[in-house]
Amino acid sequence: MSPDAAPLLSARILPVLTVPSVGMALPLAEALAGGGARCAEVTFRTWDAEQVVRAMSGHGGLVVGAGTVVTAEQAERAVAAGARFVVSPGFDAGVVAVCRQAGVPLVPGIATATELMTALRAGSPTVKLFPAEPLGGIRMIQALAAPFPQARFVPTGSVGPVQMPAYLAHPSVVAVGGSWMATPGHMHRGDWAEIRRLTAEAVERSVK
Repeated sequence: MSPDAAPLLSARILPVLTVPSVGMALPLAEALAGGGARCAEVTFRTWDAEQVVRAMSGHGGLVVGAGTVVTAEQAERAVAAGARFVVSPGFDAGVVAVCRQAGVPLVPGIATATELMTALRAGSPTVKLFPAEPLGGIRMIQALAAPFPQARFVPTGSVGPVQMPAYLAHPSVVAVGGSWMATPGHMHRGDWAEIRRLTAEAVERSVK
């Protein structure tokens, strides 16, 4: 059985980060941690993603995971770089195997009841509902949670501060993932103060 996504269980807010260069990693980590974030997901969508995970993991103020992991090879690289958890947009047996062997929590992506059943059988009770809003948002989670009360959800995909409270009010949702707190535009401008402000605002709203 894969370890559960323990780092996310008390985080509530998961900044999803597409970081253009490794030089942005440390000021980004400082801004997120300064805003009260406990976890962060670095997506494997850029050339520097592996190095960004390594740099941000060394900061110490955040539990850093790797996202958009779609192959076993990416999972191996992410774990080697220091990722404390792995997030995938879908379910892949190779990614599951790598994470299980490494003892690293995996949050596989699901979009249907069948995919959720597959994840649960693989020992992954915490799943990423993706893309959450196009799939029906909170109503989709309500529908899935009824027959699968053991499942825990991390909705991402077109989720922003407006949708966040409704998700977090549902007992099956452990955290909400979103990119609005730290966009590539913020990073290119070096607007670390705005990232910190948006993160602090999200964290404050998450505990109400």
